Amino acid sequence: MRGLYIHIPFCVRKCSYCDFYSLPGRQDRIKPYVSAVITEARAYAGLSFHTLYLGGGTPSLLGAEQLKNLIGGLRETFDLGGLVEATVEVNPESATPGFLDAAMDAGINRVSLGVQSLSDCELESVGRVHTAARAIDAMTLSRNLGFTSLSADLIIGLPGQTWNTLSAALETLVRLGINHLSVYCLALEEGTPLAQRPLGNLPSDDTQAELFELARAFLIGQGFIHYEISNFARKDHECLHNLNYWRGGEYLGLGPAAASHLQGRRSRNRPTLDAYVENPTGQVEYVETLGGEEKAAEEAMLRLRLLVEGIDPGVLSGRFSPATIETLVSRLDDMVMRGMLEFDNSRYVLPASRILTSNEIFREVLGTGTCGVPGGRHCEV
Repeated sequence: MRGLYIHIPFCVRKCSYCDFYSLPGRQDRIKPYVSAVITEARAYAGLSFHTLYLGGGTPSLLGAEQLKNLIGGLRETFDLGGLVEATVEVNPESATPGFLDAAMDAGINRVSLGVQSLSDCELESVGRVHTAARAIDAMTLSRNLGFTSLSADLIIGLPGQTWNTLSAALETLVRLGINHLSVYCLALEEGTPLAQRPLGNLPSDDTQAELFELARAFLIGQGFIHYEISNFARKDHECLHNLNYWRGGEYLGLGPAAASHLQGRRSRNRPTLDAYVENPTGQVEYVETLGGEEKAAEEAMLRLRLLVEGIDPGVLSGRFSPATIETLVSRLDDMVMRGMLEFDNSRYVLPASRILTSNEIFREVLGTGTCGVPGGRHCEV
């Protein structure tokens, strides 16, 4: 499987916790940006893809016309005949009927809504521009227009959050028919306004962990599968695009700050919008080719994020030579002996008790020691 990711770096306002490459107030550059993405795409003309993901930023700021232009240009450039999943991220404030209609007409079959919370106080505290009512309207509209694969993002650990507000949000999302939930623990990323000026009512790490466990238990009780560290889905609604990442598959990323993994080569574009628009094919700033043992260890680490699948030794041996994975398998066996991993149903899996403290485990799988992420939060890979 191969995935295609398009980064849309525009947003209405930067949230106080956000460290993604996104730019507020630059919507005047959307039209030339779409043209630049299509130009970069032509450098890879003829490649085939099975999943498409438009992320950001706020892709719904493209509007109906530029979304059509973008998808049309991609279809002219790539072989998308085997596309099985096409996702667009949508923020509630820009989830208009016109945009969503255009998305469906363009072949988008999955909508990921940036809900984050259904408490107006929590949303306001971190600079979100939508209200809870607007988020509910966007979800209802998406469902009524015929989208049957709907995902929502929620953040655990927002200022002032309690189980009362979080459980109310979860109950509403389930009632509205959301069939995929990405549940992220808030991290104070270096350089963000929230990290520089933390609010006094941020839940502690222990409270955050307790809220996550309560949310996890609620969703499992509602029939969701906790299939990845931060992701829950009803059966057959897992995000195929992200599953490809976690299984070590190939992907092409277009746009500033977008990363790619093709033919054993990793690369990443510079995070600079204006330079990208001027010269979209000349922005690669980082290239890496992993050796066999490094690639095997990285793939094992990524697969451990898949809580049900885990690491199947048979899959590893089918992708790498015995000599390449000998040291890795020995390391995994040792971690089982020390209780860091479990060997269940012929697979190495992450224990449920280590989901939120998996940094040390991931780094040891890679052979690089402890993770050192503050607050015991898991590595976001």
